Amino acid sequence: MEVGFDSKKYLEEQSKYILERVDNYDKLYLEFGGKLFNDMHAKRVLPGFEANAKVELLKKLKDKIEVIICMYAGYIERNKINENLGITYDMEVLKLIDDLQAQKIEVNSVVLTRYTDQVSSKNFVNKLERRGIKVYIHRHIDGYPSDIDRVVSDAGYGTNPYIETDKPIVVVTGPGSGNGKLATCLSQLYHESREGLVAGYSKFETFPVWNLPLKHPVNVAYESATVDLKDINMIDFYHMEAYNTMAVNYNRDIETFPLLKRILEKVTGRECDFKSPTDMGVNRITSGIFDDEVVSRAANQEIIRRYFKALVDYKKGRVELETFERSRMLMEKMGLVETDRIVVPQARNLAATMTSSDVENVSVVALELHDGTIITGKRKTMMQATAAAILNALKYLAGINDNIYLLSPVVLKPIGELKKKTSHLQEQLLDLNEILIALSMSAATNPSAHAAFSFIDQLDGTNLHSTTILNGNDEKMLRALGIDYTSDDDYATNKLFYGM
Repeated sequence: MEVGFDSKKYLEEQSKYILERVDNYDKLYLEFGGKLFNDMHAKRVLPGFEANAKVELLKKLKDKIEVIICMYAGYIERNKINENLGITYDMEVLKLIDDLQAQKIEVNSVVLTRYTDQVSSKNFVNKLERRGIKVYIHRHIDGYPSDIDRVVSDAGYGTNPYIETDKPIVVVTGPGSGNGKLATCLSQLYHESREGLVAGYSKFETFPVWNLPLKHPVNVAYESATVDLKDINMIDFYHMEAYNTMAVNYNRDIETFPLLKRILEKVTGRECDFKSPTDMGVNRITSGIFDDEVVSRAANQEIIRRYFKALVDYKKGRVELETFERSRMLMEKMGLVETDRIVVPQARNLAATMTSSDVENVSVVALELHDGTIITGKRKTMMQATAAAILNALKYLAGINDNIYLLSPVVLKPIGELKKKTSHLQEQLLDLNEILIALSMSAATNPSAHAAFSFIDQLDGTNLHSTTILNGNDEKMLRALGIDYTSDDDYATNKLFYGM
């Protein structure tokens, strides 16, 4: 794979810059946006970026940090799901605690924000507390955030319990956006000030990258990834006015900066440390970029990938037309088309040579391996197209002749029959997960299956496109394998229930 980013150099610069900020305060509250673990977006747009780079940074500083995790109570009530992990946000909090503790990083507590006595949220609190996790409750503050006099008072932040912390750096994070990380930081600054401590606030930034051009593919890829949030990259005119230097930030930070600045000044009782929203961020991404062409190509591919995701999400009813249109406009802005993703025409061209029935659309999958080889797979008698493509890819990597069967129908048929008997599905076609389980079992007695299975790690970072919408099980397995996938917006079947 092409590499254009030095993750080690980036970590050195980022940790150095954080420590410089800590020196200015008794305690620094560091808001962490994005994903702590498995930041696949950063890995895709910055080839060479380690998906767990942020965690590695925290491990470097672990003697100086502790973590507060924020969770908006409304997300628990709505069962909001992290689509990358396929789990709800409250389950993601549990996973985050486990993962941090496994890295010997101290988790101070969980803060439940904007709590209004929801039953599901109360159950979540009980679950945490009965496992020995400290939980703090933050309720809605009337007039927040515009009524500053009320917000920064005993009737505002003063109603929130004070979270006792010991380390000089307090990382405040949470699953996704809108979980109250900033509000938690400001509440803590209010209480620290009352205790006579000089506490500061900063944001750990990854995207947008402030010192890359506004139209740089990496920054446009960030917009494409957040079309549902309506984030728009803009020139930070506060930064330009203060330093006569161009800087890129996004609309929400720029719009709220005057209000945030006033709150910070009232909370701390001193002049704000920041002259612009860009000043608030700790972002040294450009220090790791050593090949801009490689990074730009990767970011353009991410813009196309996000476009296909928005297209399918619209078809599934997950997003409004406006969201998809914004994604399409970003493609046009960068001069990109669907077929710039090389696996798209490969899959479509093969599908065009095939015929479909009245109840099915042609399912063809194309997979691009790291050496540029394109492997295809189509829907077969006993397996889905995705499973067929992956088996074909493993055979190619292992140098196994196409005429050799890795899985005997004698093995596959009873699995299909069991699937039909134990599920609501009418068809017996096996999905990717089921085929890989069958392959792993066959590897014990079949040398060819064993050889093919040994190459499964080489699928990490490859690209795949399907001419029909992938089912949830296949998507989950493709994510687990590290395969970046897209699909057209046609369902494999015209049936409503069985096609979802």
